[in-house]
Amino acid sequence: MKLSSFSGLKRLAARSSTLRFLALTAIALLFVSLQAFAQEATIVGTVTDQSGAVVANAKITATNAETGVARTTTTNDAGQYVLPGVHIGHYDVKAEASGLKVAEQKGLVLQVGDRARADFQMQVGVATESVTVEASAIRVQTETAEQSNVMTSAQLGNVAVAGSTIFQLAALTPGASDNITNYKDLAVGGDTGVSFNGQRTAHNVFMLDGGENYDRGCGGCVTTAPSTEGIAEMRQLTSNYGADFGLSSAGTVTMVLKSGTNKFHGSAWEINRNEAYDARNYFFPKSVQASKQKLRWNIFGFNAGGPIVKDKTFFFYNME
Repeated sequence: MKLSSFSGLKRLAARSSTLRFLALTAIALLFVSLQAFAQEATIVGTVTDQSGAVVANAKITATNAETGVARTTTTNDAGQYVLPGVHIGHYDVKAEASGLKVAEQKGLVLQVGDRARADFQMQVGVATESVTVEASAIRVQTETAEQSNVMTSAQLGNVAVAGSTIFQLAALTPGASDNITNYKDLAVGGDTGVSFNGQRTAHNVFMLDGGENYDRGCGGCVTTAPSTEGIAEMRQLTSNYGADFGLSSAGTVTMVLKSGTNKFHGSAWEINRNEAYDARNYFFPKSVQASKQKLRWNIFGFNAGGPIVKDKTFFFYNME
């Protein structure tokens, strides 16, 4: 009995150890994936003093106005800094250095795939003093030579198209043409027949939250076709874009899902189509076809998001 009990305890301990190992591995993979697929803008800039000399080792802090989450870095010996992998949204960016007033730029808007510049000229003074500048509402893209088009959440939700697929919206990009035949988003293999600048539709690549969303065995399909109401922003890169989007010989469509903020929010909708709204087809009069061809969609959905731990952890749920 004693030997049997001892063997059972050994098996139980081994099983417990295995479960702990698997749990830790799963947590590690979760955090790795969160870092790998984090979305997806970059802030760059140079910090100088009032004489124009560069300021090394200045602390740069970018704070998301919606979530309160802050990212920090420091300037190098040339007074330059790069803050990559920043989530889209509205940011307040400030620079701090010993013997100089705090310099702050408020209302910097980051969109999906952006490379935004925030330069600071700091003045002599104590750290309790600050100089604040409001970010310009209209910015000229000077950091890259890419040709691209951004569609915001408001545009994605309000621009009228003949179906419910987000790729009809991508086809509105200058230089794009639409070869879509299925006007409804499908969870897998949604119709992505959009040609950019005459390139083959199967040579496009689709990104979702920084990860590849391309079904390479389908000749141009996406692995997941998100709900239009679940997308925060979508950028269509058509030419001259950077090597970090080097997977495609045609266009790259990069999307970011909506996320929770420090405030609870939600919405519900119905995508509705019916032949009762349509005129009769001229080539099918009543003498040929007694009733109109049926066309009936009733696609329901909802979003919900908010904080789990304020300024730290958030949730967002979408169903359609």
